[in-house]
Amino acid sequence: MPVTAPSSSEYLPIIVFTLVGIGFVGATLLFSRLIQPHAPSKAKNSTYECGVAPTGNAWQQFNPHYYLFALLFVVFDVEAAFLYPWALAYRRVGMYAVGEMILFVVLLGAGLVYAWRRGALEWE
Repeated sequence: MPVTAPSSSEYLPIIVFTLVGIGFVGATLLFSRLIQPHAPSKAKNSTYECGVAPTGNAWQQFNPHYYLFALLFVVFDVEAAFLYPWALAYRRVGMYAVGEMILFVVLLGAGLVYAWRRGALEWE
């Protein structure tokens, strides 16, 4: 059975859907721009942080350990999100899925050991 290329009429719903989506986003942005109140002042344009007037330069360097610590939290949070549904379906998955999950946990454990040895978990 020969395979034929799709005709241009088969792409019409996709093109229409794309154009409607782009038009909706554009119309929404334009509408919000037209109805928004616009009265800038020095107080409104200043940085707000807990009611305290900002002092000093906003461009200061932070210790990268904070970022590494947060990244490790996200990685292990995602691990928990993957492990929970897998654990619920443990009896229905095959041995291939069990091996894949073991590999996944081993790789994350290796990343944890690496971060631990590099001192990413030490709070200074």
